[in-house]
Amino acid sequence: MPEHKALASLTPLPQPAASPQANVADPSDWEGWKKVHRLALRQLNRFMSCEAKVLRGEDTDAIHDMRVASRRLQQMLDLIYPKPRPQELRELRRQIRRCRRVLGDVRNCDVLLQHVDSALRKKRTTRREAWTAVQHYLLMRRSQSYLRALRKFGKINPAVLYVNLKPFLVSNPPAHTAEHHHRGAEAERAAFSKHLAHTLQSVWTAFEEQVTLSYRDTRPGVIHAARIATKRLRYLLEVFCEFKVEGSIAALNWLRQLQQHLGDWHDLEVLEQMMIAMLARPEFLQEQLPLAMDIAKLISRNRRAKAQFESKYFQMSRESAEIHRLKDWVSHLAESPSVALAKTSAAG
Repeated sequence: MPEHKALASLTPLPQPAASPQANVADPSDWEGWKKVHRLALRQLNRFMSCEAKVLRGEDTDAIHDMRVASRRLQQMLDLIYPKPRPQELRELRRQIRRCRRVLGDVRNCDVLLQHVDSALRKKRTTRREAWTAVQHYLLMRRSQSYLRALRKFGKINPAVLYVNLKPFLVSNPPAHTAEHHHRGAEAERAAFSKHLAHTLQSVWTAFEEQVTLSYRDTRPGVIHAARIATKRLRYLLEVFCEFKVEGSIAALNWLRQLQQHLGDWHDLEVLEQMMIAMLARPEFLQEQLPLAMDIAKLISRNRRAKAQFESKYFQMSRESAEIHRLKDWVSHLAESPSVALAKTSAAG
């Protein structure tokens, strides 16, 4: 979707007609929460379905899929169980994060190996010997990282994590008390809508603050934090799309574009760090100085490409019409959650 049209449909939502049975208990009262629970359970199942392939180590897509499922699952847990969370759930949440992080270096190597393979497939690739040396280094590093990940994985034990976490996703969250028996369907719907909107406002604020910080401080760690904040906002908006909230698809499409640019930037940033680590080995500099000089030239070219992605990110996120539309859309949901989220009564 073109960027200038990405958020074109983020328009104010019409006021729904009042329900004639607003105070009558309805079996659908809990459908909103039930659906969120089902979405979270789906991500937990996807997370676990990748385990066997990840342990075999040859399926790069499985490693990626497990990491993505862990992020989506974590975001949905935060939606269902806002702070303060039960101690057991906090520990389970940390274990999900550990699973993702122990696979981080392996995933980085997989992505960069694809980048290097693409460069080597070009017939007129300059500095082919340098790219081949980078390829060998990445293969060695991936092997070492994968062995470390396996040892840490064994300590986490994802199967036990699954068994302990599943009960939290097949029962009502803490907010569901006996009080709901005395509330009508519209009141339940309004409370659910308010919670969704409040969570969105919180995640949006964190996103906005981190992006603004990256304008003042362009160090890689700050831009990377903006990338993570973009992911969290994107995965939360996927829940809004599941409920068919008007404007959510356009917002999500734009966030995907922003995340793609930040992801491309991140790949080049990690590639640069890998090549620097490769050159930092004294024995390599001593024995392969001409090759090291060629790799240094690759780093310079990489930095120019990385700067282009940074420029694109700032262009998209600073003062674009799309970012202002997204901000207005979030504000509209925060101010009138029951109106904006009127369709959440359908579990779909």
